[in-house]
Amino acid sequence: MPRYMRAAKWDLEDAKKRLKSTIEWRRDFKPDLIPPDEVRIESETGKIILNGFDNEGRPILYMRPGRENTETSPRQLRHLVWYLERAKDFMPPGQESIVIIVDYKSTSLKTNPSISVARKVLTILQNHYVETLGRALVVNLPFLLNFFYKGISPFLDPVTRDKMRFNPDLLELIPKEQLDADFGGDFEYEFEPNSYWEQIVTFCKIAPDGTRVDDAPLDVETQVDTSNSTISPPIESLAEADAIRRREEEAASVSQAPEAISVIA
Repeated sequence: MPRYMRAAKWDLEDAKKRLKSTIEWRRDFKPDLIPPDEVRIESETGKIILNGFDNEGRPILYMRPGRENTETSPRQLRHLVWYLERAKDFMPPGQESIVIIVDYKSTSLKTNPSISVARKVLTILQNHYVETLGRALVVNLPFLLNFFYKGISPFLDPVTRDKMRFNPDLLELIPKEQLDADFGGDFEYEFEPNSYWEQIVTFCKIAPDGTRVDDAPLDVETQVDTSNSTISPPIESLAEADAIRRREEEAASVSQAPEAISVIA
């Protein structure tokens, strides 16, 4: 509710309407019950990857339209929503937002989503994942696709528009060791779809029907082999290491400062 109140600028009635709309949408769309196998084919090229954290500890969701591998369908939208739900799973304690990096390298008119699809994405993100977007960073945008952003601009609310940056210096926003090497970071890996998919489903404890498996402690050494860090992002080690570091820093700061540390080094 606090996020809806902030989004509604503390107008209680408006916040209640927004929250009611989201509850109805979640009841119909069931974003938390999307079976992994329903959207797995969409992940085979790595067009959406969840990996790493920015300077403020926000999970990073990479989107690469140039890697589009399927025809336009409702499943593409459900794939994106599935990843938005997983990004929430990756949030360290006290974090409520994510970073989205949209990389237009190798994107063409054929692979770029239509304006109608983009409008649906914006509606979901702005209305039903209220204040979940911390930053939207657009890189490698070709001049040919400028019309695309002009086309969706009327559907961007002012808050979302203020969070967008075009071709920023990513190293000012993301630690070098957390940033994908494709963007000048030190994090190098070879994307392997099966390994990546198994890691993310296991880490987020998603059952085949989309529900959650037992909330038992995850044994990353026996359940998922991440010993080869060059094959797909080692999700568990990144997410757990940052969460553990955050808890240790917060505990250490209790006697030194009134507020918790909010930056993951």
